Amino acid sequence: MSARSVLIASLALLAVLYLAWFGSLDEWIAAAVFALPVLACLAGVALARRTAGFWSGVLALAWFSHGVMVAWSRPAERGWALAEVVLSLAIVIAGSLPGLCARFGRRR
Repeated sequence: MSARSVLIASLALLAVLYLAWFGSLDEWIAAAVFALPVLACLAGVALARRTAGFWSGVLALAWFSHGVMVAWSRPAERGWALAEVVLSLAIVIAGSLPGLCARFGRRR
């Protein structure tokens, strides 16, 4: 499985997570605020935009911080938050892996 496919799958799962977490009619604005940047990154990666992986990793750092904050402060939402943390870490790793391999890979 390539880093790009892991990145696409992680972004898609994070968008689904946000829509399920904030999907009630009372919180549709929160669902849009959280899911739309994820979907924009997903579209960029799917269309093979050059910097989409980088920006996905940068935004994933904010998603990671949000997940840690919610897991720490709201025990009722801890499961959602920990899933957000795991997916954001997968996004950071998958988004950074091609650059790391290019930088530290074996020279020919």
